[in-house]
Amino acid sequence: MIDRGTKGALAAIGLLTLPALSAAQDELGDAPRGLSLQVTTDPSTIECRKLEAVNTSSLEFLPLHRTFNDDFDEHPLSHGRWVPHYAGGAAWPDARYWGGDGSDFKRKTSANGEQQIYVDPRYAGRAGVPLGLDPFKVTNGVLSIVASRTPPELKPVLFNNEYISGVLTTQGTFAQKHGYFEIRAKVPVGHAVWPAFWMLADDGGWPPEVDVLEGRGERPGDLVMTTHWRIPSTQKIQSCGFDFAVGDASRAFHNYGVLWEEDRLVYFIDRRPVSDIKVPIGFDDPMYMIVNLAIGSKFFPGVSPVDAESPESVAFEIDRISAYQIDVEQARR
Repeated sequence: MIDRGTKGALAAIGLLTLPALSAAQDELGDAPRGLSLQVTTDPSTIECRKLEAVNTSSLEFLPLHRTFNDDFDEHPLSHGRWVPHYAGGAAWPDARYWGGDGSDFKRKTSANGEQQIYVDPRYAGRAGVPLGLDPFKVTNGVLSIVASRTPPELKPVLFNNEYISGVLTTQGTFAQKHGYFEIRAKVPVGHAVWPAFWMLADDGGWPPEVDVLEGRGERPGDLVMTTHWRIPSTQKIQSCGFDFAVGDASRAFHNYGVLWEEDRLVYFIDRRPVSDIKVPIGFDDPMYMIVNLAIGSKFFPGVSPVDAESPESVAFEIDRISAYQIDVEQARR
């Protein structure tokens, strides 16, 4: 989700249609304290692949226990689990997050060509007092991150961004090395619409980056899951990811997750493995979670710059976000 313009070409890309996923969604709506996840056990020398047909003899169940969960029964900023902006360095003053010139730096990724600014009720932009803008709505246990066109009178105050929207990150509140990370959500569609659930290293470096879920807003039902890393000898960015067709993704809740083991990353849709990759170099630090609804892109296929066809407002509906850690002792038995 960060700085698409600097990434190298995808090492692998493909489209995989997943049959009968919607039939499983209702029974997967909970976030149990313990989870037994079916994972691939093929040699980790396999670099990167999509799992169109999985040999059942190469699967085993991996026990996990829950370490983080938000069912969004209350506003996401009410309990301290989430922060509504990207984090800065150690010398970045706290006040810079909340208003004044330059405060937009941690509230969008300009290199991507994004045309939204991430707001929250405390954010003031160029104004002297908080604007009270809230892109986070909670209804019946579902969080909606709502992106809407910036009111004309607020454009100068909000650095002339076309949209206001929201981002939530757990940097500074929760990070974990290894384990399973999952979102249950409906994936919005529309011209220039770019929803994502992803992870970055807690030490602030980039890459590594794990894009658990990205929606191509102009291609309904087309989702992408991608791993990004850097080659130390050349400093070049490498990526490997695959597109998956989930026909009712914008209308029905599905689970999208990634399992980070010591030697491999396995991506899941409705807790079924759909692709995996040998863990690249540089995945050394715990990672934190990010969920956001961006608008507009210069580089990401299926997401174009804002124009007259872009929706007046659009919502990324999220039922829950959870994380699990591997029960190492049970897994060894």
